[in-house]
Amino acid sequence: MKSGLLIFIFCILATNIFGQSITDKTIHNGVPWFDEQGDIINAHGACIIEDGGRYWLFGEYKSDESNAFPGFGCYSSSDMVNWRFERVVLPVQGDGILGPNRVGERVKVMRCPKTGEYIMLMHTDDMNYKDPCVGIAVCSTINGDYKLLGAIEYNGKPIKRWDMGTFQDSDGKGYLLIHHGPIYRLSDDYRSIDAQVANVDGMGESPAMFKKDGIYFLLTSKLTSWERNDNYYFTAPSIEGPWERHGYFCPEGTLTHNSQSTFVFPLKHGNDTIPMYMGDRWSYPHQASAATYVWMPMKVNGTQLSIPEFWHSWDIDSLRPSVLPGKEIRHTWSSNNKGDCTRIPFHGRKITVFGMTDSTGGYATFRILNKHGEVLHASYVDFYSKVPNESIRFVSKEYAEDDYILEVQVSGEQPVWFNKRGDRFGSTDCYVNISKVLVK
Repeated sequence: MKSGLLIFIFCILATNIFGQSITDKTIHNGVPWFDEQGDIINAHGACIIEDGGRYWLFGEYKSDESNAFPGFGCYSSSDMVNWRFERVVLPVQGDGILGPNRVGERVKVMRCPKTGEYIMLMHTDDMNYKDPCVGIAVCSTINGDYKLLGAIEYNGKPIKRWDMGTFQDSDGKGYLLIHHGPIYRLSDDYRSIDAQVANVDGMGESPAMFKKDGIYFLLTSKLTSWERNDNYYFTAPSIEGPWERHGYFCPEGTLTHNSQSTFVFPLKHGNDTIPMYMGDRWSYPHQASAATYVWMPMKVNGTQLSIPEFWHSWDIDSLRPSVLPGKEIRHTWSSNNKGDCTRIPFHGRKITVFGMTDSTGGYATFRILNKHGEVLHASYVDFYSKVPNESIRFVSKEYAEDDYILEVQVSGEQPVWFNKRGDRFGSTDCYVNISKVLVK
């Protein structure tokens, strides 16, 4: 076989149907991600577990219309960058704590070492967040149909709290983390609670725990509804404590690089294990397409923990920031008039859009059309942030090289929400601000 033909076959094998190289190891923060079918990855309040030689991502399978529970989704990957959608592993139930018009959040999955069973824990609630409890579901396979057992109980009563997380220690013991401080040890089969082992004074919500060099770290967020804030952390020599409160692990005022903690994954890197922060950039109400993720390696020095700077793109193998490829197109555009649209014709395979977000930002609709006018992609993009920030706002899928048009339109919608007390959060206007474009 001639070498040219060999190269051609290799290129075909190394490229998916969208033309995207499966060897791409770049994580882009704060933009929609795409699975192998080209659909936006929908896995919020997520966790990752490594099992059977693959990584498994579980998260809230949000909708763009309502905060009602639509199911928990599962994705798998061999490299933590290129994800395959497996299925919705726990759909809306006919009734009960995850029935219609209920809330299901913060899904976490662990494999029980004793039984081999996969245990799923989650926060369930009514739509007004006044009927919280921690639900439990089980499955014999990691991506199978999870059976909801109901609410997990402590001393014969459901745990009536909303925000939760989980942690699996190196000795195989599992723990349930609850907002405002309680930490519970699970039974050997993970299906019930043995005991409350600690209460961390001063803890907020969205708890996430990891262990490094014998020290336990506990990340937590302040209570600001869907709004981001400066998350902080605690350390202890054991899960039982004593727990010491520390400051912020991101530079103060960055609002945890515009995200909220959800999980910390132990990322293997050479002979070391690096804690990888997993955070959510919530985007209420359009969570399915406009809410995004921030994943970053964390630095640990004794009891000191930090993410000193934000990387909009970074390489999962080198753990270093990446330079985005492409030819820069100077395209600046700003508008807050509903229906205003800018069209960006381009020739290439991929387009990256940079823009400014601030307290006046709103939703834009992004559409990519081919040369025949057919819509290849459409989604919301959120231009709101409490703290002004200029970074990537959108990185497209990779298509076959051709002529395309990107349309960006002001939707006139604002990311706005209200907490339980009726306090208003979110944007004061609906601006969309584009600063530049890269075409690859």
